[in-house]
Amino acid sequence: MSERLKNKVAIITGAGQGIGEATAIKFAKEGAKVTIAELNKETGNKVANLINEKFGSAQFIETDVSKSDSVKSMVDTSIKSFGSPDILVNNAGINVSNEPLEMSDDDWNKCFSVDLNGTWYGCKHVLPYMLEKNKGSIVNLASVHGTHVISKSFPYPVAKHGVIGLTKALAVEYAKKGIKINSISPGWVSTQFNIDQFNQSPDPVAVKKEAEMSSAINRLADPEEIANAALFMASDECNYMVGANLVIDGGLTIRMWDNN
Repeated sequence: MSERLKNKVAIITGAGQGIGEATAIKFAKEGAKVTIAELNKETGNKVANLINEKFGSAQFIETDVSKSDSVKSMVDTSIKSFGSPDILVNNAGINVSNEPLEMSDDDWNKCFSVDLNGTWYGCKHVLPYMLEKNKGSIVNLASVHGTHVISKSFPYPVAKHGVIGLTKALAVEYAKKGIKINSISPGWVSTQFNIDQFNQSPDPVAVKKEAEMSSAINRLADPEEIANAALFMASDECNYMVGANLVIDGGLTIRMWDNN
């Protein structure tokens, strides 16, 4: 391995599965000490143990990103073990979708508390340590829903538009202080989360096929393909990238109105 993140400390939220898990493993392989900030104890411990056994150094810290105090406690605990964070990947998220006027206030708040507030809390509690050393990298996981809106997905795209806006606003504030903040907008990714979504439909095979065919490449992304971009953004190879939103969707958004 090239060890592009050698001696770096990375915090990754929602790293118990999917894109977060792939990113944690990739970062560890590249030399980073990784904190798995995850709500699910079973999956969080599983990923941390896998990394410690095979790839490098990791710790699991139970974290509810929807609660600012929980995120702050996680950051404090991470620092005690690994030192001040160099990298933050705000990956944790949920998908809440409904017809707008049928959606409850609880569902609205649930979506924003994780997808947008959780991203802000991560930035809020990590930025002071990055500012102390005038260097750091934050990668926020948005979505193609953050730039393109389809029906029957409300309020998820509203929250993801917010993540991209948050990324750009913070990037402007802290670029001159050595902090680079960018976001990634994945399309369909082969994660357990999406597989579970497919399986809830009357015809999971057909729904999965529809998702695959929606992109120009006619397949779902592998989580590692998103992790590759996160690695680049976290490394010193992209220090001139500020407030960018990188779309990784297999060409889905460039052919959204192509029905063939």
